[in-house]
Amino acid sequence: MHCEAADSAPGKPAVSTLEGDGGPQICRVCGDKATGYHFNVMTCEGCKGFFRRAMKRNTRLRCPFRKGACEITQKTRRQCQACRLRKCLESGMKKEMIMSDAAVEQRRALIRRKKRERMGTQPLEAKSLTEEQQTMIRELMDAQTKTFDTTFSHFKDFRLPEVLSSGPGIPESLQTSSGEDAAKWSQIREDLCSLKVSLRLRGKDGSVWNYRPQADSSGKEIFSLLPHMADMSTYMFKGIINFAKVISHFRDLPIEDQISLLKGATFELCQLRFNTVFNAETGTWECGRLSYCLEDTADGFQQLLLEPVLKFHYMLKKLQLHKEEYVLMQAISLFSPDRPGVVQRSVVDQLQERFAIALKAYIECNRPQPAHRFLFLKIMAMLTELRSINAQHTQRLLRIQDIHPFATPLMRELFSITDG
Repeated sequence: MHCEAADSAPGKPAVSTLEGDGGPQICRVCGDKATGYHFNVMTCEGCKGFFRRAMKRNTRLRCPFRKGACEITQKTRRQCQACRLRKCLESGMKKEMIMSDAAVEQRRALIRRKKRERMGTQPLEAKSLTEEQQTMIRELMDAQTKTFDTTFSHFKDFRLPEVLSSGPGIPESLQTSSGEDAAKWSQIREDLCSLKVSLRLRGKDGSVWNYRPQADSSGKEIFSLLPHMADMSTYMFKGIINFAKVISHFRDLPIEDQISLLKGATFELCQLRFNTVFNAETGTWECGRLSYCLEDTADGFQQLLLEPVLKFHYMLKKLQLHKEEYVLMQAISLFSPDRPGVVQRSVVDQLQERFAIALKAYIECNRPQPAHRFLFLKIMAMLTELRSINAQHTQRLLRIQDIHPFATPLMRELFSITDG
């Protein structure tokens, strides 16, 4: 039953406009194409609505031409309401068949409920990934397995930050309070020391070694932690490079485009991989025997959430993604045609689109609907946010590189990894 028939009282079911002699039915009031029986007469939607409104207003209509016998057609039906209403009544439309607003809404709700029940009893169309999409996902999962160990068992021989005061101090060139040097040191602290990172190392014998940055704001903790962060960055970046090399579509690109794509996406892929080991309950990145946690600031944990990177990790973790969805996100990020230096933009753009379509198809096949109907859009929004964070990160690196003559070799080591 069509929803339009909800305006009529029960007893006269709506019928198809093709019933009878097999041809289309016309409105008995104006001659327009009819949509069914309304208030006892075969009419169009326009005359159905007009009759219902005229009867509910209960106002006396007068023919403006003072004849009371205007011809009512599809073109003239709006010219004289009085004669149109007369034609409705003469055609057999009945006021008593008009339902109240509450009854109409109840009837429509019943129709919607029955429609949902019918859809629920019908077998759902089986959805499946294409053979090409399955191959793409298998290749990505294989690349991820070969190049990223969530236990970080291969991350060895790394340097630990100095805990005692004998550790690296602030370079003498930056200890001066002269205007230009002091401003550059202040910029370094602003870029690197907005949030402090604590580190925990569990020994094979069960012992625990803790590092927490100094409570003061001298900035010494920046240089103390840099060697370890450089080692971690090197380890992660090498894994991402190897990940890309396993992907056949990436290997088919010119070497210049491969370098441009990696330089643009390495930071983003690092964050996506780190999110798989992020514990949202404790706010800790659990990298095997190593654990990293952002120290609470004086303004409390809410202030920490204003940090874009931390907020990103909490929001992405909340989506509870599958491993396949993570690797497809990495592929979409890697194959970004607008990275600086990319030559074959159209080829990369087509590859990115294919990975995005595969992600959407995977969600539709493996996620219950409608609970996850917006998951694909949320993932794409997270990738956009990650791109913005990457841009901010790049700006910080460029500022640090401008201050290279005043930075320590350890700092240059850390940032040359991304730059090279």
